[in-house]
Amino acid sequence: MTQTTGAVGDPPYLQIAAAIRRRVADGELAPGDRVPSTRRIAAEWGVALATATKALTTLRLEGLVEARPRIGTVVAGTAPAAPAAPSPGSPSSAQHPEQELSLDRIVRTAIGIADAEGLSALSMRGVAARLGVAAMSTYRYVPSKDDLVLHMADAAFGEESYPADVPDHWRTRVELGARTLWSLYRKHPWLAQLGSLSRPLLVPRLMVHGEWMLGALDGHGLDPTTLFDIHVLIYSHVQGLAVHLEREAHAEAATGQSDDQWMDSRAPALRELAESGRFPTFAKVVGAFEDGYDLRLDALFDFGLSALLDGLTPLIEGRGPAA
Repeated sequence: MTQTTGAVGDPPYLQIAAAIRRRVADGELAPGDRVPSTRRIAAEWGVALATATKALTTLRLEGLVEARPRIGTVVAGTAPAAPAAPSPGSPSSAQHPEQELSLDRIVRTAIGIADAEGLSALSMRGVAARLGVAAMSTYRYVPSKDDLVLHMADAAFGEESYPADVPDHWRTRVELGARTLWSLYRKHPWLAQLGSLSRPLLVPRLMVHGEWMLGALDGHGLDPTTLFDIHVLIYSHVQGLAVHLEREAHAEAATGQSDDQWMDSRAPALRELAESGRFPTFAKVVGAFEDGYDLRLDALFDFGLSALLDGLTPLIEGRGPAA
């Protein structure tokens, strides 16, 4: 039997799904009525967009709601009355959405979904619904979700470029390249989840950033292996921190707790470790924080980049012409 009430201990997305079921059962939402959007759910229940998406997905899998092109997510059943047809020549009598469809529109729509709700919420069907076209229409432009993600990554990495007047000093160039990548990962957190150091993304616009970095390091007498090792090390610093941007959002969606709330709930366990006597240095350092340790990814990025380049400076500048 379908659950209509959510237990207190249930994950937030199940409690939200149960609340929407009650609205349908009570007649507050009738067949064809729009249910709250992911953004409305996020605002009303105070949860992340990913949690809201998971709640609506649960209801879709049950058949209680369905996505309607150009309408949104509605209670399954009788369709709402169709809007009156626009008169010829009126502004609203534009071409059918499928006639205006393009690879760029598909990619930009998919990026919007991934930015707001994460890659886990992305699907070819969902992109088609957001565009208001038939579910299979997008496949005429991109054959699969994997191919779509590659197009998305290429487009996202192409949103930033470099100046024609190249800075003279290698460190200035490297810092600019690293900060440019960090800003892109900040804007599109899902990007850092793609590829790995051993299996990198091979898309042209990411290569633009790699070319900038390699050009900054070239000409200092480094052998090819050392030069490329330094390039990979700098890139791994940027991506290695950036992977936590989306993981934070996923963790909040799964637990319904912010990072601060999660840490507060673990305070007794942390105190027990600190007072056990087994980890004296840890206890001393943690005990010195008046208001707890504030993990700031932007500050860690800056600190780590400076320390990394400080350490690499003798190696780079000691083997070739002065930069």
